[in-house]
Amino acid sequence: MTQRIGLLFCCRTRGLRCPPLFLLGVTCHAVVLCSLLPGLEGSARLWHLSSNVSHHELGFCETEAKLALSLDFWTLSSENLKAVLPVDPVKENYVRKVKNCIFSIAFPTPFKSRVRLVAVSKEVPEDILDLDLSVSETDDFIQLVSGEKIVFGSIPLAHRYGGHQFGIWAGQLGDGRAHLLGIYMNRQGEKWELQLKGSGKTPYSRNGDGRAVLRSSVREFLCSEAMHSLGIPTSRAASLVVSDDEVWRDQFYNGNIVKERGAIVLRVAKSWFRIGSLEILAHYGELDLLRTLLDFIIREHFPSVKVTEPNRYVDFFSIVVSKTAQLIALWMSVGFAHGVCNTDNFSLLSITIDYGPFGFMEAYNPDFVPNTSDDERRYKIGNQANVGMFNLNKLLQALNPLLDPRQKQLAAQILEGYPVLYYTRFRDLFKAKLGLLGERKGDDDVIAFLLHLMEKTEADFTMTFRQLSEITQSQLEELNIPQQFWALKMISEHKLFPAWVSQYLLRLKSNMNDSDSERRKRMTTVNPRYVLKNWMAESAVRKAERNDFSEVCLLQHVLQHPFQKHSAAEKAGYSSPTPSWAKDLRVSCSS
Repeated sequence: MTQRIGLLFCCRTRGLRCPPLFLLGVTCHAVVLCSLLPGLEGSARLWHLSSNVSHHELGFCETEAKLALSLDFWTLSSENLKAVLPVDPVKENYVRKVKNCIFSIAFPTPFKSRVRLVAVSKEVPEDILDLDLSVSETDDFIQLVSGEKIVFGSIPLAHRYGGHQFGIWAGQLGDGRAHLLGIYMNRQGEKWELQLKGSGKTPYSRNGDGRAVLRSSVREFLCSEAMHSLGIPTSRAASLVVSDDEVWRDQFYNGNIVKERGAIVLRVAKSWFRIGSLEILAHYGELDLLRTLLDFIIREHFPSVKVTEPNRYVDFFSIVVSKTAQLIALWMSVGFAHGVCNTDNFSLLSITIDYGPFGFMEAYNPDFVPNTSDDERRYKIGNQANVGMFNLNKLLQALNPLLDPRQKQLAAQILEGYPVLYYTRFRDLFKAKLGLLGERKGDDDVIAFLLHLMEKTEADFTMTFRQLSEITQSQLEELNIPQQFWALKMISEHKLFPAWVSQYLLRLKSNMNDSDSERRKRMTTVNPRYVLKNWMAESAVRKAERNDFSEVCLLQHVLQHPFQKHSAAEKAGYSSPTPSWAKDLRVSCSS
């Protein structure tokens, strides 16, 4: 399919050619409490139960089970995967072509030098893994998250997958430096897969050393947790450890090889299966295995799809298309560029995974690319929706061998509907960012006109919308922009700014039963004050490389509450203009 998604909206009344619309929404996180279920997944086997117990029946729901205080009875399991999905019969850990399986058994390689725990995300151990935060202070925990210790029930696995990289089929890829430790079922009955990243070689390491460095690991830890707090579906980061092991990297692929420090992130997700997980099976004609894997994924992660239905793969595809459109719209709404939108980095559950050379756009620029290795700007922020459609088309190609002619036609029609799904979602998100209620003719013009001004003045994306959330209508009416609203003040220098303000204020008057204070309150809940800009991450990394992790901790705290004003963050300049030294900062693909 060659159809492209036009990302430009035109202001019809002014003849302006305007940049793409980037819109935001916040997901809900429903928590369902249920009794602990025995079974194949790991769990905390012994629980200290509170006195608040309902005895309506033997299988009561325990809503206040205390968190485990050690790893003594805390277990993981890979049995749910291994019982259904074939594992590579070759047990030796060496790089090779692997066929007719989904996983290879591969154990992490412990660091040789001292290991230091740098950061822990309180939410992940306590809310997902049922571990009291104090457990992170134990040697057992540090050994677990550094790959030195394998807990009871865990058989580490490396996942086999392929993918299209920069639009070209790359063949076998796979977990080249990641180890799936197993599945944990928590007290809410949720299953979470735990994975170490940077934990050593696997059969899929190709020419790599299986390690990740401190620089990229700090960025992944901070960004995955920041994205979660922004309400964007994402993998989570539980911990970050750093070693004194030497890892050599050519960070910018310019021949300048430097010594860096090895690090490991323990990350968790409901699933790590991606489009490339299916592509490799279709590519090598392993169709029975493709069907087995698809049925497993549907049964485990798509409860609305009946695995016995003949059209289950079409129904599955429809959900992935819809959720992928929503995910990319959410990325755009906060100015997030993934950087490497290959099919092997696109989750089948439509969550953000595999943080590499990502970046949050600072000065508004639809051509923003955070990746120094993306010379053709394939993955620029303004092209992410098109890339999403390309990747979904590759998913459809992988499914086609299992579809009959009618199902192929239905699936193709579903994919053709992707642009409408995407546009609808990001328009709604962006209207929320501007505080617009209801539907009015000309809403697209209001949005596109502003983005045109932002592009022409190179205004800061995040702070423009945040400051619109804080400034009063009377200040806008008077065109009196205080210096504290520096991003808006920059836009106000454009000759067309008064025309946009008039259009915007007129539109706000059409909001039913709304007040200026309610508008500002509403907008501050969807327009973050803080995102992980490249210069902020770079500043934290530079200090971390000198064993000063204070800014990592500060950023972690601030980014967990991105919509709230923090005095320490303001002092650090996190809501100020980008420092001059960071104007052209881009991120390498080397990690």
